[in-house]
Amino acid sequence: MKRNILITGTSSGVGLESAVLFAQQGFKVYATMRNLAKATALKEKIEAEKLDVHLLPLDVTDHNSITKAVDTIIENDGKIDVLLNNAGAGFAKTTEQATIDEIAWVTNVNYTGVILCTKAVIPHMREQKSGQIITITSVGGLVGQPFNELYCGAKFAVEGYMEALATYISDPFNIKITCVEPGGISTEFMTSAIKNTSDQGVMATGEYLPIFERYMAGSQARAKESKIQIYQTGHEVAEKLLEVAKMEQPPLRLRTSEWAEKFCSIKTQSDPDGTLQVDMIKKSFL
Repeated sequence: MKRNILITGTSSGVGLESAVLFAQQGFKVYATMRNLAKATALKEKIEAEKLDVHLLPLDVTDHNSITKAVDTIIENDGKIDVLLNNAGAGFAKTTEQATIDEIAWVTNVNYTGVILCTKAVIPHMREQKSGQIITITSVGGLVGQPFNELYCGAKFAVEGYMEALATYISDPFNIKITCVEPGGISTEFMTSAIKNTSDQGVMATGEYLPIFERYMAGSQARAKESKIQIYQTGHEVAEKLLEVAKMEQPPLRLRTSEWAEKFCSIKTQSDPDGTLQVDMIKKSFL
C-alpha cells in the first residue's frame, strides 16, 4: 500500500512543488489549501502527469476545517503516514507598529495552525504506531532577525513545540518528527510577506524608518550578490523534504542549504541536528 501524505498550503511555492514531487515518487498526496480556487496551477500539473494527488480544502486556522480534511483521509485510507506542515506566511513589521490583529494573524498562521494540524493527526498515528510529522520552520526559527520578530517568534515557538513533542511520542509510538529550516526561498512566499505587511500600511515609520531602510538595502544587496547561495527554489526545498520523508531515522532539525547552515552555525554547532538535546531530555525526564 502506498504511503500517503497530507500537505498544507499547496496553492503555490514549496507546497505545490512538494505535492507534485511526492506524487511523482509514489506517494498518495492529499494536497490542501484554504481556497481551492487557487488550485489551478496544481490541477494543471496533476492532469498533465496523471498524478495521484487529491485536493481538499483546509484552513490551518480553522479547527473544524482541519478535522474535516483529516476525517476524509481516514475514511478513504484508514491511515495518515506523513503530515507536512507547510502552510505559513511571512511578516515584517515592528512590534510597536503592528496591530493586535496582525499579531494574532501571524501567530495563528505560523504557530497555532501547526499545533492544530499536528493535534488532528497524532491520534491516528499513535493508534497505528507509525507516522511522520515534517514541519517547515525557517532559519528564523533559530536566529532572530530585524523587523521579523513576530514571524521569528512564531517559528521559534514551532521549534520548541516540536522538540518537546519529540521527547515523548517518537519512541513509544514510532512517530518521527523533523523541523526543516530553509533560508531564503525564491517563491511567492516573499512576495506574499511584503504584501501582507504593506497592505496594512508601511512596515516602518518615524525613528524606525532609517533602520528599516538600511535593513532593506542590505537585504537587496545580499540577494543581488549571492542569489544562488541564499535563495533556493521551491523545488530544491521540496527535494529536501522528500529526503526526510524517506529516512529511516530522520533528524529533529535539518537546514536545507549551505547558506542556511552557515547562518545558524553559532546556534547549532554543538548539536547540528537536534538529536543530542532530545536524547538528553529523555534521559533527564523519562
